[in-house]
Amino acid sequence: MVRSRDRFGACKVFEFVRAHHAVWPVATQCRVLDVSVSGYCAWIKRPSCEHMQADVALGDALEVYFERSRCTYGRPRLIDDVRDSGIRTSGKRLARLMRERHIHGASRRKGFKTTVRSVDARAAPDLVDRNFSADAPDKLWVADITYVPTWSGFSFVAVVLDVFSRRVVGWAMATHLRTSLVLDALDMAIYQRKPKDVIHHSDQGCQYTSIAFGRRCQEAGVRPSMGSVGDCYDNAMCESFNAILECELLDRHRFKTQRKAALAVFDFIEGWYNPHRRHTSIGNISHVEYERQSLAA
Repeated sequence: MVRSRDRFGACKVFEFVRAHHAVWPVATQCRVLDVSVSGYCAWIKRPSCEHMQADVALGDALEVYFERSRCTYGRPRLIDDVRDSGIRTSGKRLARLMRERHIHGASRRKGFKTTVRSVDARAAPDLVDRNFSADAPDKLWVADITYVPTWSGFSFVAVVLDVFSRRVVGWAMATHLRTSLVLDALDMAIYQRKPKDVIHHSDQGCQYTSIAFGRRCQEAGVRPSMGSVGDCYDNAMCESFNAILECELLDRHRFKTQRKAALAVFDFIEGWYNPHRRHTSIGNISHVEYERQSLAA
C-alpha cells in the first residue's frame, strides 16, 4: 500500500530505495520516505511499465552517444544524436535522464596569454572588420595560438580555421612560440587547401607580424589581415576553437610528455573535431559533412 503518493511518484521512491538498499535497510528507507515495505516488495516483483522501459533504453543510448563524443556533449548535441538515430524524445526528458545518469557536458577553463605584440612591428591592415562570414571555403581563414600544459613543460598549438565551415585546415605544435610555429600551421593549410587569394586574419602577435611570416604569405598569395589590439571580438572565432580544445581535451587529461600531448591533439583535431564533432553554427553537423553538403548543393 502506498501512502499519500500517486503510482508514478511511488515508482521513483521505490527506485531510490532499490538503488540504496546496500547503504540503508529497506524498512528504514520505506519508513522515512513514507511508503510501505509490502508496496516496495510488490513493486520489485511487478514488471516495469512501458514508460520506464523506454527510459532505460533511452538512457542506455544516451550513454553510448556521450561516450562517443568523448564525454563532452551536453544536451543540445546529444538530442540531435538521439533524434538522428530515429528515437523521438523531448529535451526535458533527455535532461532528466542525463541528471539521473550523471551525464554532464564539458566546461571551459581560464585563459593563458600566448600573444605578445612586438613594439616595432608593422601590423597588416584589418581586411575583415569583424565580418566573420564566408560564402565558400578558403575565402577567409582565422588563426591563433593556445597552450598545452604537460608534466615536462608547456607546448603550444597554432591553428588555422576556415571561416566557412569552421574546419581546422592547418595546425602545428611545438615547445616554443617562435615564428616557425605559425609558419608550419600556415604551410599545412596551404598544402591541404591550395587557396587562391585567401585572407588570413590573426591578432597582432609578434609571430604574425614577423618579416618571415609576411614573406611566406606573399609567396603563397595569402592576404594577411590583423585585428586591433586588445579587442576580444576581433578573433573570437579562433579563440572559440581554442576554448573547445581546452575544455574537451586539455582539462580532462594530464600528459606526462609533450609527445603524448601532441598525439592527443592530433587525434582530437583529425580524428574527432573535423570529421565528427557537431557545430551549432553550421546546422549542428560536422565540419567535414558541412563542406561535403555545400559542394554537393
